[in-house]
Amino acid sequence: MILNFCSYVQWVPGSDVLVAQNRNSLCVWYNIEAPERVTMFTIRGDVIGLERGGGKTEVMVMEGVTTVAYTLDEGLIEFGTAIDDGNYIRATAFLETLEMTPETEAMWKTLSKLALEARQLHIAERCFSALGQVAKARFLHETNEIADQVSREYGGEGTDFYQVRARLAMLEKNYKLAEMIFLEQNAVEEAMGMYQELHRWDECIAVAEAKGHPALEKLRRSYYQWLMDTQQEERAGELQESQGDGLAAISLYLKAGLPAKAARLVLTREELLANTELVEHITAALIQGELYERAGDLFEKIHNPQKALECYRKGNAFMKAVELARLAFPVEVVKLEEAWGDHLVQQKQLDAAINHYIEARCSIKAIEAALGARQWKKAIYILDLQDRNTASKYYPLVAQHYASLQEYEIAEELYTKGDRTKDAIDMYTQAGRWEQAHKLAMKCMRPEDVSVLYITQAQEMEKQGKYREAERLYVTVEEPDLAITMYKKHKLYDDMIRLVGKHHPDLLSDTHLHLGKELEAEGRLQEAEYHYLEAQEWKATVNMYRANGLWEEAYRVARTQGGANAHKHVAYLWAKSLGGEAAVRLLNKLGLLEAAVDHAADNCSFEFAFELSRLALKHKTPEVHLKYAMFLEDEGKFEEAEAEFIRAGKPKEAVLMFVHNQDWEAAQRVAEAHDPDSVAEVLVGQARGALEEKDFQKAEGLLLRAQRPGLALNYYKEAGLWSDALRICKDYVPSQLEALQEEYEREATKKGARGVEGLVEQARHWEQAGEYSRAVDCYLKVRDSGNSGLAEKCWMKAAELSIKFLPPQRNMEVVLAVGPQLIGIGKHSAAAELYLNLDLVKEAIDAFIEGEEWNKAKRVAKELDPRYEDYVDQHYKEFLKNQGKVDSLVGVDVIAALDLYVEQGQWDKCIETATKQNYKILHKYVALYATHLIREGNSAQSLALYVQHGAPANPQNFNIYKRIFTDMVSSPGTNCAEAYHSWADLRDVLFNLCENLVKSSEANSPAHEEFKTMLLIAHYYATRSAAQSVKQLETVAARLSVSLLRHTQLLPVDKAFYEAGIAAKAVGWENMAFIFLNRFLDLTDAIEEGTLDGLDHSDFQDTDIPFEVPLPAKQHVPEAEREEVRDWVLTVSMDQRLEQVLPLDERGAYEASLVAASTGVQALPCLITGYPILRNKIEFKRPGKAANKDNWNKFLMAIKTSHSPVCQDVLKFISQWCGGLPSTSFSFQ
Repeated sequence: MILNFCSYVQWVPGSDVLVAQNRNSLCVWYNIEAPERVTMFTIRGDVIGLERGGGKTEVMVMEGVTTVAYTLDEGLIEFGTAIDDGNYIRATAFLETLEMTPETEAMWKTLSKLALEARQLHIAERCFSALGQVAKARFLHETNEIADQVSREYGGEGTDFYQVRARLAMLEKNYKLAEMIFLEQNAVEEAMGMYQELHRWDECIAVAEAKGHPALEKLRRSYYQWLMDTQQEERAGELQESQGDGLAAISLYLKAGLPAKAARLVLTREELLANTELVEHITAALIQGELYERAGDLFEKIHNPQKALECYRKGNAFMKAVELARLAFPVEVVKLEEAWGDHLVQQKQLDAAINHYIEARCSIKAIEAALGARQWKKAIYILDLQDRNTASKYYPLVAQHYASLQEYEIAEELYTKGDRTKDAIDMYTQAGRWEQAHKLAMKCMRPEDVSVLYITQAQEMEKQGKYREAERLYVTVEEPDLAITMYKKHKLYDDMIRLVGKHHPDLLSDTHLHLGKELEAEGRLQEAEYHYLEAQEWKATVNMYRANGLWEEAYRVARTQGGANAHKHVAYLWAKSLGGEAAVRLLNKLGLLEAAVDHAADNCSFEFAFELSRLALKHKTPEVHLKYAMFLEDEGKFEEAEAEFIRAGKPKEAVLMFVHNQDWEAAQRVAEAHDPDSVAEVLVGQARGALEEKDFQKAEGLLLRAQRPGLALNYYKEAGLWSDALRICKDYVPSQLEALQEEYEREATKKGARGVEGLVEQARHWEQAGEYSRAVDCYLKVRDSGNSGLAEKCWMKAAELSIKFLPPQRNMEVVLAVGPQLIGIGKHSAAAELYLNLDLVKEAIDAFIEGEEWNKAKRVAKELDPRYEDYVDQHYKEFLKNQGKVDSLVGVDVIAALDLYVEQGQWDKCIETATKQNYKILHKYVALYATHLIREGNSAQSLALYVQHGAPANPQNFNIYKRIFTDMVSSPGTNCAEAYHSWADLRDVLFNLCENLVKSSEANSPAHEEFKTMLLIAHYYATRSAAQSVKQLETVAARLSVSLLRHTQLLPVDKAFYEAGIAAKAVGWENMAFIFLNRFLDLTDAIEEGTLDGLDHSDFQDTDIPFEVPLPAKQHVPEAEREEVRDWVLTVSMDQRLEQVLPLDERGAYEASLVAASTGVQALPCLITGYPILRNKIEFKRPGKAANKDNWNKFLMAIKTSHSPVCQDVLKFISQWCGGLPSTSFSFQ
């Protein structure tokens, strides 16, 4: 591309001139071969075309409405035309007429190139002369003379002569082509002369050698002499080297100040290396020239590693220095690695320096190099391996990088590791991630400091007009009120309302109301209306519009927002403000005239109501009078009210008014004058007044005058004057006398003691009169109202009378009614005796049971109906259970008592009681208790239970035994001498179990074999704990830990490898410790990943350590211990001083493996160490039990010297397990 923003481009016809437009510029290339040579014109329009004719070329430009012609340089265009025609003479003649400008210079160059290609050498000569290239012009002039001479002598084109072609090739610097042209004509001398003229002696000598020229040696001497004369010792040395004269070449190299070449030559020739003086001379020159690496190579070649290392170090050739140091000076490797890293840092190769610093254990420098090289992940990895104090100042630097990448979570973690939590908070704040910043700030800052920080930041945001960001900050620190105030301050009411609704919904209505009032005060009525309505204060909206005389708006709001009558009220007020005929017209238009009259009357605007009714609704006038009368009544203007009631045609209302005010004379006057039917009501009202004053006789007289005896009767009843009530009833309404008497009896019964006494008196009356049934009914009506003794006597009397005088059926009903009532007041024996009088045995027994009189219940059942003896016993058991009286229940039902102990969680009492029962019952509850303890996470106490009571060979108990075993081997803190008794208990229980299994039907079953393996493991653990208590047995303890690895199918594999590795490390078995702990780390990673598929088993090939083991559900080793192991393994692996191979024994097999991989023969495990017994075997009476004599003697010696009771206990167990100890208890053989 040679032009941007090009809107027009066109070749000039018949030439290679190009015209184009760029915005306001017209660009012309007269020689397209030189695109940088462009002629430009400023134009004010668009190019529309080219016109050529009449000896000129014009570019037509439309500038507004005018077409302007821009004339091009016809001479320059003519040159292009001549070139296209191949008329170079015409082109030359044209160029000669032009001044030298950049355009013409480019044209001369183009013409020279084309003339050479066309072999028009005279034109080319002229072109180079015009360009000022004198050498080329002279060379072409000489060439032209040769061509002209050849043409004159031989005729034809002289440019085809070989000398002319060769010189043209030389002009193009194609010397090989020129050489080929000369040699084709056998012009060897001319070819050699060409090279000599050019001082290209090598090519000249090569031509002479190729052609067997007799002056070859002379040439070489001349070349050598010329080199020496021109002080080109290096080239002379190379010449001597090529001729096999090494010493001369070295001398020349040294003379030329090129000791490196001399050293290179010496290193390739053994005979020169043997020349000590020469080598020293070269090395001295190399050192003097600071070519230390070459000097080091030379010193290393002559077996002087000390000086070679020094030279390598000085020459920064650290790769060679490290390789040499690894072989000759291993101690120097670390220093060299550090120096190598320093050198790379100086060379700005920070990335490469990191690994060298790591090798040199220069953690700080490695960190700084990683940071400088922007190798952030490497930096984090190295930092994580450092102590907190060292790493803390670098973590923030890495965090800044991740913050710049917006990887804020990683940056936060790094800031936190570097104790720069404040920087993490600032990072989140700058990124606008306020929630994360707040969450982090709450962890490391006081809440009040966090609030101050965020509020300050929010205020800055507010000043910048970033209200949303400020809101988020206020809300984050639980200060939404500040955000609400901010929005209110800036009159952003929508946002203000949004926040109030979210954070103070209870204040939302008040806020809307407050804003409505503010907007109303500012005259922004439409906005105020919105807030009033949101606050459900449509009345305030209506009042606002009323206050501003906008009745139409007030009416609209009331109609759409108010209740069914709201708009009517507004219309009424609107009409009232108009008054007269205008009010009538408005109300008629709205269809609310009648409603307005009602409303005016209801609101005490009686003048307006009378005015409206007078003008338009005359039939409403009485109604208005009535309402006016009621208003006057309320105001206490009774005489005026009386007149209005009468005008309204409602005299009865006037009567009632006077009755209400107890103005009996006025009431009677109005009634007699205007409403005779109301006279009786006046009398009744007057009677009520007399009753309130307790003037019963006057009230009775008034009621009888009003012919209302029923009211008199009711008033006497309400006053409790039953005698007067009965009198009135008898005299005036005898038809109600019987009902009144019954009501009186019910009322007497409801009343307390007086009512009961009345019933008793009445019952005695019936009894004396021989009406026993009615007497019984009266006695039965007596209820326990605080005097249970009287109630009991009455009920017993009712039962006595019924038994003596009433029929059997009635007798049964009375007893069945009295019995529950006696039981209800706690008289169970009395109730039972009544039941027994009628032979109701079961009811009597139930009464005794409910009264907890068990002996009486049992005696009645035994003597009267033995069928109920079990019934009584069953209820007695339930009673004991419910009362928790388990001790008493034991004597009745021991199994039920044991179950109740279990339900109550009284396990000790349960087991104590079960111990007194048979073996089967005992172990049923022992198993239940053990299961309970295991679920509670107390397997140790569960184990103690079986230590105390033995371990029966019940298959249903097998899972309990296995769970106890699993929990014990998984428990932390058991790899110590203090855990011996726990292991010994587990061992003894499993031994007891195995002995019981031998005698059972499960003998030799898979379960039996598994428990024997568990017993062996428990023995190993117990023996290890015992050995850990004696210093001289620490290797025995370590071997036991290693031996346990073959049982990792039953043990937590990560814990087993950790304990074995730590034990091996403690006794100095570093190879074994490294392999076991490395395996432990692999297992911890596998537990995290949830699969063992990625484990490499190559270290444990040909051993009896199983590969297929259960994957633990959790880590059994704490994080701190895991990290210590990881650091140790990393350190050891970097030292590379250990071989990752397990130790082998005389079988060529892993020393702790029972099976020899080469033969498949399985050895017996030693009872003391678990290692295979290969020789010096001590056998015990029980088959398959043996020990290595050395280990056995060592164990016995430790017992004799330490008097360890736990070791003696181990010996005692071995004796019990293996059928006694060997006859020779100690042997030094």
